[in-house]
Amino acid sequence: MSATLNPSSSPARNPAAPPPPRAPFRTRLRAPGWYRAALFSALGLAFAYALVGVIRTAMSYKHPWTSGDAITMVALLAVPLFFLVGLGCFDYWFYWAAGKPTRAEDHSSHGATSWRDYFRVNTDHKVIGLQYICTSFFFLFVGGLLAMLIRAELAQPGLQFVDSNTYNGLFSVHASLLIFLFIIPVFAGIANYVLPLMIGAPDMAFPRLNALSFWLLPLAGTMMLSSFLAPGGPFTSGWTAYAPLSTTQPVGQMFFTIGVQFAGASSIATALNFLVTVITMRAPGMSFWRMPLLVWANFATSLLVVIATPFIAASQFLVLLDRGLGFHFFDSAVGAGRDGNVLMYQHVFWFYSHPAVYIMMLPGFGIVSEILSVKSRKPIFGYRMMCFSLLAIVVLGFTVWAHHMFVSGMQTWIRIPMMITTAIIAVPTGIKIFSWLATLWRGVLHLDTAMLFALGFLTMFTLGGISGVMLAMIPFTIHVSDTYFIVAHIHYVLFGGSLFTIFAGIYFWFPKMTGRLVDERLGKFHFWCTFIFFNLTFAPMHLIGIQGMPRRVADYAQQFAGWNAFISIASFFLGLSTLVFLYNIVASWRGGPRASGNPWRSLTLEWQVSSPPPVFNFDRVPTVVGGPYEYGVPGAVHGIFESAEVERTPAGATAVGARRATATAE
Repeated sequence: MSATLNPSSSPARNPAAPPPPRAPFRTRLRAPGWYRAALFSALGLAFAYALVGVIRTAMSYKHPWTSGDAITMVALLAVPLFFLVGLGCFDYWFYWAAGKPTRAEDHSSHGATSWRDYFRVNTDHKVIGLQYICTSFFFLFVGGLLAMLIRAELAQPGLQFVDSNTYNGLFSVHASLLIFLFIIPVFAGIANYVLPLMIGAPDMAFPRLNALSFWLLPLAGTMMLSSFLAPGGPFTSGWTAYAPLSTTQPVGQMFFTIGVQFAGASSIATALNFLVTVITMRAPGMSFWRMPLLVWANFATSLLVVIATPFIAASQFLVLLDRGLGFHFFDSAVGAGRDGNVLMYQHVFWFYSHPAVYIMMLPGFGIVSEILSVKSRKPIFGYRMMCFSLLAIVVLGFTVWAHHMFVSGMQTWIRIPMMITTAIIAVPTGIKIFSWLATLWRGVLHLDTAMLFALGFLTMFTLGGISGVMLAMIPFTIHVSDTYFIVAHIHYVLFGGSLFTIFAGIYFWFPKMTGRLVDERLGKFHFWCTFIFFNLTFAPMHLIGIQGMPRRVADYAQQFAGWNAFISIASFFLGLSTLVFLYNIVASWRGGPRASGNPWRSLTLEWQVSSPPPVFNFDRVPTVVGGPYEYGVPGAVHGIFESAEVERTPAGATAVGARRATATAE
């Protein structure tokens, strides 16, 4: 079925109507939007200045009105919140909290009729999904540029372009942007667009919360990048921000500490939204065992986010209290039985950050499952075991955090259980690898760009997993800890794993999101350049890591000069390959061939509507009558858009009712 939008379900705005006359400046200043956001941001800065001055005056501090660190710290909290109020993220809730009469919903903030709608508070999950994706890729390119600067500095021994402190800031901001502002939110963006369509829902459960979740992200990223302008330079404690280093850094460290809070709040709100949406808004007939694996993957990821993310928030709140109010959670030299505990920070941080590895992987598992089944024209092998393995990863992910601390000086007895659980967690991941291989076996493979990236993920992530099993072994970890072997491992997992699945997902759902087809020749060229230069960049890091080259240093011994020059050259070509992707996406979005509603002949519901989908997704509520991957079964369908007289067909059946359905998959 290629659904068209019913005029009665359209937003109040008419795309064909001429634009309304421009409102007076005073009116625009009062209405939600960028003008009011700018005004409220200035008010937030004034509020922070006044609050700090009044409190410091009341407590008899010297120079109460000129404490730059204190004003900056409070402003980092106040200005973003005032900005969000000015932009309009809280207008509806404030109106409700004030007890005013309920306003009729005119859907004026739902859907996009021009590019300007993507720069406003919008409640359409498809618009929010594109906002997430485009914003996240912006931070990918910024983080990638920082990586190019890092590799330029490491091209030869000695200091070439930056000093050691600036180098520390480069890799700290690089890692923080790509983890908190790219990988985690871009998966949320893809799911935001696709998940409600997959389960037959008209939108997310909480559209306004969904809009707020997005707008927290650019604030967090802007905050982290702004640390380069702070007195004393950017934060330099890495993305882990270990205490007491993070509690004794210049004020630039606070840009990370507070920025992570905004990114974490966004993740938690989005995860709660996904959970409620999946549990309560599935189409009739869609049981949990009929959900696509991408829905299962995001369901499991959301469980991880809701449980784990408060722990990183807690760790950064404790740093904030140590830094701003003189607490001593991580100060081990207070004395008189009041010493803090430095290792406590690492335990709290990694209790989140190892599950965060799976937060950055599970959505990619779902993406790969969708692509491999469609592109091989075969059902997913072991569908239920794939679902159970996702839930097993959720549980086991909370039992392995201390393997990051084998050389931290923690109690030695903890290391053995953590080594065992770290090895065990490879089992559910191994189930997935073999299920994917069995799905491919004797399938009719369509090796387009999305499929190539999915296959590239299988090989690269498997290599990263093998080095992960090696790192689970205590003697080996002691030898390679804080070396470039760790850098190679994390990039094989997060670049070769997460980023390959992100590229695969973008190429796969690009026709659905834009109504256009990408240039397959450029897409395949992008894949092969990425695959080749990725391996040339990161594979040698295993070797120099085992030989003892330390990570996070701006200078190194002459014996590693040859390999580092080779790695830097390869990394520059890897960076250039990403520009091929950017050009292909922009050019195809602007003028690529028109896409049909279902160019891949997929069974899942999102492909049974037009490309792009209608504003409210479906003209008629779909009914799910079978599994999502019944490729090769004659007459099988996943969902139907039936008229009143059409008899529903049970799952797995191929009765006349299914063949008479208005939406069928070939």
